[in-house]
Amino acid sequence: MIFAYNKEHVGDVLMIIVADDKGQENQVKRNGNVAQVSVAEDGQVVAWNIFDASTVLGEIEGSGQVDLTKEQLTKINQEMTKAGFSETLVEDNEPKIVIGFVKSCKKHPDSDHLSITQTEVDNGNVLQIVCGAPNIKAGQKVVVAKPGAMMPDGLMIWPGVLRGVESFGMICSAGELRLPDAPAKKGILELPFDAVVGEAFPVGK
Repeated sequence: MIFAYNKEHVGDVLMIIVADDKGQENQVKRNGNVAQVSVAEDGQVVAWNIFDASTVLGEIEGSGQVDLTKEQLTKINQEMTKAGFSETLVEDNEPKIVIGFVKSCKKHPDSDHLSITQTEVDNGNVLQIVCGAPNIKAGQKVVVAKPGAMMPDGLMIWPGVLRGVESFGMICSAGELRLPDAPAKKGILELPFDAVVGEAFPVGK
């Protein structure tokens, strides 16, 4: 679940992305300050918009992906109930951009530049991630954007398929993370080996 807010460019609207619409046509149902966005074909809910967000939730800090307090999430659920919706949003405090460890790396069978990695992200959880960086290799500590992450440029990370191989996240470069003095040269960010797998990695906004 991704919370995004950008008053300057979008207005006083909190956008809550809960699933990938995969480019399908959407339909919107609005009651009061709440709009439900779903896929037109099957009705799957993919997002919610909360209008007049600062009135509903109080002050919201940030531009782009934002973190909400438990109290603010409670207010969202109250506003959704008030608007006649039965759904409830559940708190998710799991970090989505974390330190990972590349356990294995092999060439993609249908690409001369892609690699297939098995990358540990936390508590022994291993994700298969297809990576196009020329410097990717086994044994590295890296930064992983897991499914459900929003990158500093607004890109949302969802499971996908690259050249017929499933991929569950993205191994990031310094530029993608908007780190200061990020090198222009292509390649993923390599972290010191004492970096702790599973810890959240701070990114620029």
